[in-house]
Amino acid sequence: MLPKKLSQTLKKTPLAWRQLMKEKTRLAIAVAGIAFADILMLIQMGFEGALYDASIQPHRNLEADLVLIEPRMQTLFSVKSFPRERLYQTLAYDGVESVTPVYISTGQWRNPETTLERAILVWGVDPTKATFKMPEVNQKLSSIKPLNSVLFDIAGRPDYGVDGEKFKKTNIFETELNSKSVNVTGLFVNGASFAADGNVITSDSTFMQLFPSRKPEQIEVGLIKLKPGADVEKVQKQLAVNLPQDVNVLTREGFAQVEKKYWADGTAIGFIFGLGVGVGFIVGIVIVYQILYSDVSEHLPEYATLKAMGYTDRYLLGVLLQEALLLAILGYIPSFLAAIALYNLAAGATMLPIAMTLERAVNVLILTVVMCSVSGAIAMRKLQSADPADIF
Repeated sequence: MLPKKLSQTLKKTPLAWRQLMKEKTRLAIAVAGIAFADILMLIQMGFEGALYDASIQPHRNLEADLVLIEPRMQTLFSVKSFPRERLYQTLAYDGVESVTPVYISTGQWRNPETTLERAILVWGVDPTKATFKMPEVNQKLSSIKPLNSVLFDIAGRPDYGVDGEKFKKTNIFETELNSKSVNVTGLFVNGASFAADGNVITSDSTFMQLFPSRKPEQIEVGLIKLKPGADVEKVQKQLAVNLPQDVNVLTREGFAQVEKKYWADGTAIGFIFGLGVGVGFIVGIVIVYQILYSDVSEHLPEYATLKAMGYTDRYLLGVLLQEALLLAILGYIPSFLAAIALYNLAAGATMLPIAMTLERAVNVLILTVVMCSVSGAIAMRKLQSADPADIF
């Protein structure tokens, strides 16, 4: 009768749950350990995604359907120029409505208080056309028509010396850019990235004064606006086939992915963040394995009894995997909530576009389940040593 009653009890209450709840202190330690590993992975993935998003944010803000760039261009940090006439040649093709040239270069911004200079990305645009999708920029384009006038990215690093609150009251800020006096006539929000700690937007005329060695007929980016209803993919293929090979024709998102690919594959950044995720994964495996191994060791006679009653190793492995999955869920929930709080804190402190995404949440949940399942499978080796003969 005993085996039958025990079997009925096991069916009513999962053995895995009873095992975990019996030692609440151990359960709390296990959940805390898994949560720590998950937070580590979520933070690493979050910062990696935020830094990549910050790097391609200017690309996505461009007012264009298609973009022309020099084929060797990989990042805004090191731009390549191409003939401006290539951009105007696109006006001869069906579907193209308008074009806008963009000049890009890195200048030296002088902090008027500390007199220290810092590199800043300078965008030269036509002040009569909307180059960016940012309303705060488009509303202030007329203010950069006078020479030596610029719009400043207030979301950049504070080392540039621009006090946003003070500027809103006075609308006055003068400094030097490339050793030439400039006047800030407005603010906008873009943010720092791998390519630049800050940005300024100025007219193409002022850009040529700031960079006198530059030639007006050489541009870094060409923006192409298509007519309503035009097939973007069709026009892109048409331009790619007919234009000379000294330019690449990309969608706006394709242009952004060129930048992202450079930082992800061409530098050690992707490896570093990937290593952080890997460390969190390994830490989680070790923690869960220790918990499950200790549980099996302490209850080895009980497991041996179950085997003597006819329960197979496969059934007992299922119990261990159930424990592992329960630990995965219990550890993931607090880590998910903690990561959201840390994301909000980091976003406020760094102005990086860091936020929880569904893809990242699902990926870490899957990693957590795999992590705990692997630990359960490893701990099974100890369970297989439970010999019914040892208890009689």
